Amino acid sequence: MARKKSSLFALREPLPRATATIIGLLAPILVAALWCLLSYGHLVQPDFLPSPTETLRGTLQLFLQYDLLDAIVGSTRRIVLAFLLASAVAVPLGVLMGAFEPVNRFFEPIMAPLRYMPISGFINILILWFGIYEKQKIAFLFLGVFVYLLPVVVTAIRTVPEELVQTSLTLGASRWQVIRTVLVPAALPEIFDSFRVMNAILWTYVILAEWINPGHGLGYVIELARTHQKSSWSFAGLLVIGGIGLLTDFVIRFASGLLFRWRETA
Repeated sequence: MARKKSSLFALREPLPRATATIIGLLAPILVAALWCLLSYGHLVQPDFLPSPTETLRGTLQLFLQYDLLDAIVGSTRRIVLAFLLASAVAVPLGVLMGAFEPVNRFFEPIMAPLRYMPISGFINILILWFGIYEKQKIAFLFLGVFVYLLPVVVTAIRTVPEELVQTSLTLGASRWQVIRTVLVPAALPEIFDSFRVMNAILWTYVILAEWINPGHGLGYVIELARTHQKSSWSFAGLLVIGGIGLLTDFVIRFASGLLFRWRETA
């Protein structure tokens, strides 16, 4: 049997940890170097691309003068609440749709078109229903994540191996026992992994949710940058959102590793 040759670009082969770390750092370093070259080299106007120093100064100004920390807490609270509400509805409904075809046939004609409708198109409707305050923002975030989480749950339930279901039924388990002890535990790792995508969607939508009557949140910070024409504040707000998104993504991955140690990994 021929010995398998190792290659940096082998198909679907994992990289050594050191190599993966080095390659993973290349793009951020190159982007940072280009940013420094363009800004410090005065190749572009500061209003177009503020330097890292100006961005850092703008971040400190937002923290010290405009309560950026409170804005982060406010947006995070809205995101967490919307995510919990969406999960509380999408997970049980998705389990039923994945387990029982009549339930799926009933809800799918309603839910499928929602995934293709632009979420921004619902802003006026949600304002009409909930006003311009907190309820409207949470409803917007809820809708934005619910329409994507539901089909993930349905698919996760349906991809559980059929032999597990049939074996449970043969051993005398009822349909609800199969759902509770076989389908849900087997699908839960995939559902939990999808929370990383839902987390990214929520942090993408939070500024749009807070665009109307920003109140106190990161949308307020972005609006401040626009009204004051401070590009450094805009960059600071975007970097803060990106940093929080990465941090929460790490927390979800870490929790998944703790909760589902039994899962087979390649």
